[in-house]
Amino acid sequence: MLLQHTSSVKKHAQSGAGKVILAGAGPGDPDLITVKAADALRNADVVLADRLVSEVILHRYVSPAAEIVYVGKECSKKRSVPQRTINELLVHYALQGKLVVRLKGGDASIFSNILDELQTLTQHAISYEIIPGVTAALGAAAYAGMPLTARGYATAVRFLTYYKSDVVTDAYWKELAATEDTLVLYMSSGTLDQVVQKLTDHHIAKEKQLAVIEQATTCFQQVHTCSLYDYDTKLKGRALASPSLVVIGKIVALHQQFRWLENSHSRQLYFKPVTEEMINVHQQNNLKHAI
Repeated sequence: MLLQHTSSVKKHAQSGAGKVILAGAGPGDPDLITVKAADALRNADVVLADRLVSEVILHRYVSPAAEIVYVGKECSKKRSVPQRTINELLVHYALQGKLVVRLKGGDASIFSNILDELQTLTQHAISYEIIPGVTAALGAAAYAGMPLTARGYATAVRFLTYYKSDVVTDAYWKELAATEDTLVLYMSSGTLDQVVQKLTDHHIAKEKQLAVIEQATTCFQQVHTCSLYDYDTKLKGRALASPSLVVIGKIVALHQQFRWLENSHSRQLYFKPVTEEMINVHQQNNLKHAI
C-alpha cells in the first residue's frame, strides 16, 4: 500500500497563510541536502540563508522568482547580522503571507539560534516547521573516514563548542580530559590552542589524537591530524579556514586508513564571507516600519 503524504508546503499555498520553515542545508556538499529541504526551497517565496550555505544549493533549488536574503554570521566576528534582525525578517515576511525558508548550515538545531527564532515565531502566532539536516560533525567525520563511534575506539560522541574561557568549569575540563568518548568541537578553531592547553593542564593522555577538518565535505576539504604530544609543532597557532571542525579521540587514527576524499583544489574559501550588505539588510527592507 502506498502511503499518501500531503506536503505542508502545498497546504501553505492553498491557505495563503504565512509560514516559516527552519531547515538544515547540510555541511557543505550540495548533494547532502535532504529531499524535504530541497522541496521547501523550490516553493519558497523568501529564503533567509546563513553564510554556511552552499551557493550551489541556492542556485540549484531556489526558484528564480524567490527573494534570497543573506543573513550571515561569523563566530567571534563583529561583522555578523544580529539575531534580532533575523527574527524581524522572519516576522516581516511571514506576516505578508509568504512562505519563508530559514536555511541554516548543517542541521537547523545544532549550535544555532533556533530557540530565539522559535520563540519569536510563537510570540507572533506564525506557523512553522523544522526540517533536520546532516550536521557538520556527521558530514565531516564521514568525509574524513573517521566513524565517530567505531567499535573498539569509542562508545559515545559529544558535540561541544568553546568560545568563552569562563563558561567551562575545571571539573568539566577534568572530565573531558579523562573521557574515552569522541569529542567534536564546533566553532572552536579560533580557540583551539586554549582548548588543547586546558585539556593538557587537566592531564589528558598525550597520545590522544586530534584532527582539524577545514571546510568539511566541500571540494576544498583539508584534514590536519596530530597527537596532543606534537600539537605544538604541527598545529599550534596555525590559521585555519572557516568553518573548521575539531575532533579529539582514538577514531582520528582511522583517517589515514579510511580517507576516501582526496582534493586537488588549491586552498581557498568555499563559503561566502559576511559583508556590510548582509549586516544592513534590515535597513534595506525598512523593517523599522514593518514590525
